[in-house]
Amino acid sequence: MSTAPTQLPVIVAGGGIGGLAAALALVRQGFQVTVLEQAPEIGEIGAGIQLGPNAFHAFDALGIGDKARGRAVYTDFMVMHDAIDEYQVGKIPTDEKFRQRFGNPYAVIHRADVHLSLLEGAQETGQVQFHTNTRAVRIEQDDTSVTVWDQNGKAFHGCALIGADGVKSVVREQFVGDPARVTGHVVYRAVVEKKDFPEDLQWNAAAIWVGPNCHLVHYPLRVGEQYNVVVTFHSRQQEEWGVTDGSKEEVQSYFQGICPKARQLIDLPKTWKRWATADREPIGQWTYGRVTLLGDAAHPTTQYMAQGACMAMEDAVTLGQALRTHHNDWPKALDMYQRARVARTARIVLSSREMGRIYHAKGVERLVRNDLWRGRGAERFYDAMEWLYGWNVGNCLDAAQKPDRTETKT
Repeated sequence: MSTAPTQLPVIVAGGGIGGLAAALALVRQGFQVTVLEQAPEIGEIGAGIQLGPNAFHAFDALGIGDKARGRAVYTDFMVMHDAIDEYQVGKIPTDEKFRQRFGNPYAVIHRADVHLSLLEGAQETGQVQFHTNTRAVRIEQDDTSVTVWDQNGKAFHGCALIGADGVKSVVREQFVGDPARVTGHVVYRAVVEKKDFPEDLQWNAAAIWVGPNCHLVHYPLRVGEQYNVVVTFHSRQQEEWGVTDGSKEEVQSYFQGICPKARQLIDLPKTWKRWATADREPIGQWTYGRVTLLGDAAHPTTQYMAQGACMAMEDAVTLGQALRTHHNDWPKALDMYQRARVARTARIVLSSREMGRIYHAKGVERLVRNDLWRGRGAERFYDAMEWLYGWNVGNCLDAAQKPDRTETKT
């Protein structure tokens, strides 16, 4: 473990998945960490999330691999069906061959269980101090330190600031100030007990039903005792970015023409949470002096690639590796961290938009979508996923390496 060059802690704005992952990575580099969380307690809302092999590589690098593995459900396959006629568009095994290819499994997990694993890991270090009901409102810095003031005028001093304060980041607003891009796509999420979930859909799989301007997702959680249900549709109204309680009447009104097997999913939950989604245009700079962004604050994305939490944890690991490489020299490390992450995370944001178009295809585009993967075997799917799932702590800085400027003459 490196020795931190200063007695000041690192300030992390945000106590969600990205903030806690950053705290763990920083402690492993010898720093003490101060986490500022605007909520009354350190916790996590949401339902299930999917974890690719890259997420497990990140868990291991952060020292919480065993905790996370013990709370995950390991799927046998990923499958996509057409929600109109039940046609199987594609099926990807996530069995032992998948694990051998990518060095880790594919799994599903409750978002709160990821957060709990990170929180336990951070608390066990004894090097992370938490301040709840604390919202950063102003940031100043000089060549050696950063000061953050909260809503009550209290000042926090640190050697650097990691803005992991989510999709509506205050840190990003101060340094970037760009607008959110509201998609008009609405996501309803719920968790259903196994006893209430249809037996003909109790698959050990991450399953998606794709339809015109909509899709439905389901997969098991918590040792298969619960099922995550997520449905997405294009709203008829002007949406404002945010989370509210959902309406059963609203969600039912959007899924006319869907096959009965898929449509039964929307009748199951007793309560829903409703997300009006947004992302932002990818940016090439998110580091400013001793301040940087991480996770959704740096590259908020839509849900179609199922990589939001995974990217935040990758960010944290990469930041830690950049600090290790540059012996905790903050300016050099933050520059390397940014160069390592910008293109990859932008690819996720842009790919997610395109995947949303594929999922929600209608008319002739639907026919094209349904023919895209016809006859494709597992190895070809794995080859296509290599850029995403092949990430690990050993290659996380590759994109930041200086390019070879030797020109080849032809």
